Amino acid sequence: MNTYDLLVVGSANADLVVGVERRPGAGETVLGSDLVVHPGGKGANQAVAAARLGARTALLARIGDDGHGALLRGSMESAGVDTSGVLVGGAPTGVALITVDPSGDNSIVVSPGANGRLTPDDVRAAGELFGGARVVSVMLEIPLESVAEVARSVADGARLVLNPSPPAPLPDEVLAVCDPLIVNEHEAKVIADASGTELGATPEDWARQLLALGPRSVVITLGAEGALVADAAGSERVAAVKVEAVDTTGAGDAFTAALAWRLGTGESLADAAAYAAKVGAAAVTKEGAQASYPTAEEVAALCCVSPGTPPGPPAGTAGTTA
Repeated sequence: MNTYDLLVVGSANADLVVGVERRPGAGETVLGSDLVVHPGGKGANQAVAAARLGARTALLARIGDDGHGALLRGSMESAGVDTSGVLVGGAPTGVALITVDPSGDNSIVVSPGANGRLTPDDVRAAGELFGGARVVSVMLEIPLESVAEVARSVADGARLVLNPSPPAPLPDEVLAVCDPLIVNEHEAKVIADASGTELGATPEDWARQLLALGPRSVVITLGAEGALVADAAGSERVAAVKVEAVDTTGAGDAFTAALAWRLGTGESLADAAAYAAKVGAAAVTKEGAQASYPTAEEVAALCCVSPGTPPGPPAGTAGTTA
């Protein structure tokens, strides 16, 4: 029997967020709102998002012995995440510097801090966590050699989900076990370029090209146009959910976590992606990353809205899957 529905291996950051009327250009200074500090990082975000939905979730990550690390641990534990794999020390806790404009779009600069010290040895030492996990989710805010060790550590019968963000060329051994590889257009282009492939004209083309590189399945997020899922049997579009966007920070992490969890329950890739789109949509209706993540009951309420009908004022609506 699996101890965990989902093991997340990745980053934990403090998100330092400032609202701006518009993001500055090169050499320009703009005034913003008061600084707000939220718990974040793609790994911690995914773990909290899955736990709030009801998944038995653990996180393997590294934080600093500082106030930001304490903030992160408290947020994860309050959501029900098993933090026995959260290591402390090596560097200060990672920090993400985030600006959010009135439309809810954001720009992010990350200082990795302790995330950059999560080593392959740390991954190998976490064998008990891997052995008890039905699905493992990983991203690229930790060293690539540690990601490769995660790919080697996934237990037989378990599934590896990878969102290569921030994007980087991936070793063949990592691509070969992705099920799915979750990318947006930019991430798809980086991976394709590294293989000497020029992306085709449509998301269906991109999916075929990425599958040819080795992943067992692929999910391409398309913003307001929804998502496309693909495997050896073919591809399928998944519709976006229309909501009034407040802050898109961390919504892609909520999408990935929900997708990974639902795949572990036995859902098809398309059904899991459709559920994940609803979770991502719910997340953008509130400020912050982890604080915005819905419970299963909140997702169910969002599911009852007619397709294409925003649950709120029609102005400023935006579709999201990531």
